[in-house]
Amino acid sequence: MKNVYILAIETSCDETSIAIVKNGHECIYMNVLTQMDIHANFGGVVPEIASRMHTENITMVLDDVLTNSHMQIEDMDAIAITYAPGLLGSLLVGVEFAKTLSYLYEKPLIAVNHIAGHIYANNLTSTLKFPLLALVVSGGHTDLVMMQKDYDFKVIGKTLDDAIGEAFDKVARVLDLKYPGGPNVEKLAQEGLPTYKLGIIHNNDNYNVSYSGLKSSVINIAHNEKQRGNTLNKADLACSFQTVAINQLISKVKKAIENEQIKNVIIAGGVSANKYLRREMEKLCDEYNVNLAVPEFKYCTDNAAMIGAAAYPMYLKKEFASLDLNASSTLELF
Repeated sequence: MKNVYILAIETSCDETSIAIVKNGHECIYMNVLTQMDIHANFGGVVPEIASRMHTENITMVLDDVLTNSHMQIEDMDAIAITYAPGLLGSLLVGVEFAKTLSYLYEKPLIAVNHIAGHIYANNLTSTLKFPLLALVVSGGHTDLVMMQKDYDFKVIGKTLDDAIGEAFDKVARVLDLKYPGGPNVEKLAQEGLPTYKLGIIHNNDNYNVSYSGLKSSVINIAHNEKQRGNTLNKADLACSFQTVAINQLISKVKKAIENEQIKNVIIAGGVSANKYLRREMEKLCDEYNVNLAVPEFKYCTDNAAMIGAAAYPMYLKKEFASLDLNASSTLELF
């Protein structure tokens, strides 16, 4: 069987990324041009600025990828693009760029859902083993997903309110931490101890989680300490929050392993880069003799290589998009 090379493009938020992926498992070369420093001045991503910078940078990123891979677009078997979900303006830049390349070079176009990309990022590190349980954790998602085969998604649990990544970002603002909030909360948590008693979180016999109460508990503690004239131990509060937030996920995965006879677990999404989550998940899977797969750190946050990995099964099935493909900011995978 001939090798399949996919040129993948990701512009769903504030990273302009392009990669060449071979056979859905090997990243030949990838460039991720982040806008993080610019958006940090505003405390978060400004959609209008993000889309404008994608427009300015995308051809430069493509040139870099082609130069360093020593390949040409003519060598590609398909063009893959993130089309949903994400910031609409940012998505549109990538979609129109991919459609143009597809038309000019007569290459099949593959429309990839961003969340599928995060799941298939694991294929860049180790081959997915089915059936499996995927823990999808990001700024917009906290889901437990069963997969019996490629692109077969069954959600068995999810957040009832905030996603865990969103909760991390909100806590970061309470603690006066700079953007990006999540990694800075994790960094600060390493300097503290879980000394603060936080509110009771959602805990019942299903696989759902909740983070709004936990977030509110952090806000109330910070407010009360200020009202009393006490010094808030930010490191301890960050550690207390992270411990409770992550342990809630661990308890739900444990329940699923016991009830669903799970033998393979993967972590996906930006929060999969959290070292405490990885460490606790490793302990759990070792205890139950379950195979755990986690993506390399460079494939956790938004990147084009994961889009190329997710596009490969679609290429094999010839699930191609037409040139009237449009972006969607809200279309969900599950």
